[in-house]
Amino acid sequence: MKYLLLLLGILLFPPAFAQNPLILPQREQAKVIDEILDDRLRTVLPALMRREGFDMWIVMSREYNEDPVIKTLLPATWMAARRTTMLVMFDRGEGKEMEYLAVARYDVGKVFKRAWDPDQQPDQWAQLASIIQERDPKKIGINKAEHYGHADGLTANDYELLLKSLNKKLHPRIASAERLAVSWLETRSEKEMVIYPQICRIAHEIIEEGFSDRVIQPGVTTTEDVVWWYREKISALKLDTWFHPSVSIQRSEPDAIFTKRLQPLVIQPGDLLHVDFGITYLRLNTDTQQHAYILKAGETDAPDYLKKALRQGNALQDILTGNFALNKTGNQILADSRRQAISQGLTPSIYTHPIGYHGHAAGTTIGQWDMQQGVPGSGDYAMHYNTAYSIELNVTTHIDEWKKDIQIKLEEDGFFDGEGKFRYIDGRQKELIVIPRRSTFNGD
Repeated sequence: MKYLLLLLGILLFPPAFAQNPLILPQREQAKVIDEILDDRLRTVLPALMRREGFDMWIVMSREYNEDPVIKTLLPATWMAARRTTMLVMFDRGEGKEMEYLAVARYDVGKVFKRAWDPDQQPDQWAQLASIIQERDPKKIGINKAEHYGHADGLTANDYELLLKSLNKKLHPRIASAERLAVSWLETRSEKEMVIYPQICRIAHEIIEEGFSDRVIQPGVTTTEDVVWWYREKISALKLDTWFHPSVSIQRSEPDAIFTKRLQPLVIQPGDLLHVDFGITYLRLNTDTQQHAYILKAGETDAPDYLKKALRQGNALQDILTGNFALNKTGNQILADSRRQAISQGLTPSIYTHPIGYHGHAAGTTIGQWDMQQGVPGSGDYAMHYNTAYSIELNVTTHIDEWKKDIQIKLEEDGFFDGEGKFRYIDGRQKELIVIPRRSTFNGD
């Protein structure tokens, strides 16, 4: 708890000398991760299991073939499952504490207590079957899923061994825990939302540094130079990323000429830059897309026509998030948002996804770039409170001065809270980054 309070204090009262938000050393990161996990197991999971109708949930994996869910249940010092790790979560009823058992050779973190002694029962599967039979659950969840790979982590072999070891009378009680697994992955706890703004702020500040004349020399620096600067910066800060960044250019020249330019492209004055960038810190992910403009000689700001294009992107963001509502499916939100945007003269493309333990996370999917009429399965999943999303979309707009269409491609992380209100976790881009930064120096 003291580490969460430390993070909160720095977030609210940052030291005057700090240049970047605090990034904890590895040891302290591990303590924060474990504190958050322990809290989630006690405050988040019980309500989700009851909502989805399960009184037992079994998550298991063999070493280095980990179920995506089990990775979110392991303590920070466990980089993988060990041998075969079986975790059992059992709801003993309203008013009683949940039971967390590890059918393994060790305790798994502070919460999952060892429930198998190989000296007394050499057969691990028989021990699991005994635990299940003793507790006589009404509905047993396992991670088999049709629509979400995140929730489909039980291997065919382990499924067969589970059925073989378990009394056949209990087989009808086994059911897919797809919705429960998705709920666990998508639901953000109060403690997580204390630290998430700082994680997003770190990502924003790295983007701004990369989109500056400390990194970019127009006429010399290429898009790939900036991409690899971002990768090196992530490594230097002892952070991780879940995807390779990308940097691209739109400029005032015919597409036929532009596509023939040597790759990677050299950044030039007058270019509109775009970055797609994300980090992983304290097991939470970010996903951000922003734009920057390279000033031409004599310019002090980006052209008005590019500013107007950015405002159209912001307008589409507002339309989309204004359609967020409890129990509304992603496909409904997509259809309503597209209809409203088109009626306002915009040319929208919406491909917003949940974010949290994964970059492209489990939860309510709102379009994909090639599925603007709806996404079967994950698009039919209804929105819940306390869930986070990468508001990812683009608007196509015609630039008369360039005699061509451009796309404003934006992505910012946001939170749909317990009262049904949406907010950006650390704000969003509403002004183009200009390179070099505006200066008060008067050269006259």
